[in-house]
Amino acid sequence: MFKRFWPKFSSELGIDLGTANTLVYVRGKGIVINEPSVVAINTKTEQILAVGNEAKSMLGKTPPHITVTRPLTNGIISDYEVTEKMLKYFIDKVNEDRFTFINRPKVIICTPLEVTEVEIKAVEDATIAAGAREVYVVQEPMAAAIGARMPIQYPVGNLVIDIGGGTTEIAVISLSGVVTWKSTHVAGDEMNRNIMQYAKEVFNLYVGESHAEQIKIKIGSAIPITEKMEFPMRGRDVMTGLPREVMVTDENIREALARSVNTIVEHVKMTLEITPPELTADIHERGLLLTGGGALLKGLDRVIARAAAIPVRVADDPLTAVVRGTGGLLEDTDLLKEVALPSARVSR
Repeated sequence: MFKRFWPKFSSELGIDLGTANTLVYVRGKGIVINEPSVVAINTKTEQILAVGNEAKSMLGKTPPHITVTRPLTNGIISDYEVTEKMLKYFIDKVNEDRFTFINRPKVIICTPLEVTEVEIKAVEDATIAAGAREVYVVQEPMAAAIGARMPIQYPVGNLVIDIGGGTTEIAVISLSGVVTWKSTHVAGDEMNRNIMQYAKEVFNLYVGESHAEQIKIKIGSAIPITEKMEFPMRGRDVMTGLPREVMVTDENIREALARSVNTIVEHVKMTLEITPPELTADIHERGLLLTGGGALLKGLDRVIARAAAIPVRVADDPLTAVVRGTGGLLEDTDLLKEVALPSARVSR
């Protein structure tokens, strides 16, 4: 009998468990957590020292006994124990004002398209172990489409390009299901590595990943922009080992990112090539939707639109489209049952 009243007392959460960032949506409150998927661990004591923003600020700055790690690789759990502790930290943070014996929430959590049954089970097990009472797994592009209010339930073609930290996923959705899709590991993190490699090859400078990401955000673009932009690139000289700074332009960074941008464009074209003609016609009429952090790269929508000869629009607040989609599913249990992946656990 108590089970009937449990939802009235416990939270209902939607979690976008991303390679770069984890976002948490609480039903009735909206997005309450948006922090990096980074954990700092004391290897001597095996204790978690910091999670999220605090842990990310430690990257590249720790003594030998402290390890700063990202427990997800390409959207998939690569370190189960650390992922469980990170999820527990975020769930406890959401429920810190509730009684501990009734705070086990219902959780909707997102995974990439290219995920195996074993990996789905790892996500479910980690979420249950972190304190959830039940868990539903939803594909990220599906959640992004719902977050952008696309009519996924109807026999209409919807094409979503979700560019996250670890993966770029292009999915054609119709009748609450993914019809065709392509996935590549060329995404936000790879773009950061492009800038780091470019700095080494062109400027003989070792640059940290966090600084490369900052440069990408500040002056990164996919097409020439009207106003020339510059930003200081700081790092360690390859030859002397001493600190050095050079001014880089938007043209430099555009050159560094060109390979990744071209790879994403090619995957969009490959997805369209294997899409049924009737859905292609719908997509041509309705356009493509660009979501995820990579959607914020200046001019990327125009590059894709030019290559595919189809209009492209960027979702409102593309960084939060996926987690807002989980919020929509928390309100619509019938749609949740349609789009949730089959559980890999013995029972829910």
